[in-house]
Amino acid sequence: MVERIIFKGKKAINWKDVKKYLENYINASFEINETADIIHIGKDMPDEYTGSKYTYSLRGSNAKAKANAVQGIPEIIRIAHGKYHRDNSGKKHKRKAANGWYRYDSYFVLPVYGQSGGIERYNVFHCSLIIRHANDGKMYLYDIIDIKKETSNSFRFQNLT
Repeated sequence: MVERIIFKGKKAINWKDVKKYLENYINASFEINETADIIHIGKDMPDEYTGSKYTYSLRGSNAKAKANAVQGIPEIIRIAHGKYHRDNSGKKHKRKAANGWYRYDSYFVLPVYGQSGGIERYNVFHCSLIIRHANDGKMYLYDIIDIKKETSNSFRFQNLT
């Protein structure tokens, strides 16, 4: 769960600030609870996270959600589930993702502040982690995409712990 909103009240996201925040994660590794897979953060992740076609297509609350999700990357990775493999079919990533791609589902929670400045409620967002399986045998977080606010009343918070 993200405890504070970095980009609260801003009309446009300064993706350079987000990229700078992400650079703190370079060379870090986190384990997925469900599979015990170790996910590494490589040097290319901040550029892809902030400069992908998906990121440029985001507007409004989904852009703010992706920007603020950077604070919870360790937890987003830890609670990921539903591992799905896809072979690398494009020439662009032939070397970087020699062993293909993985996609995991995950969630993150952002606070919603009321007029008094206190937390009024929390919004839950579903997302997909894109993981590249490199020729060095390691798995690297490449991007977080498909960010959507969870609207179902059936969402259970125990999925987050």
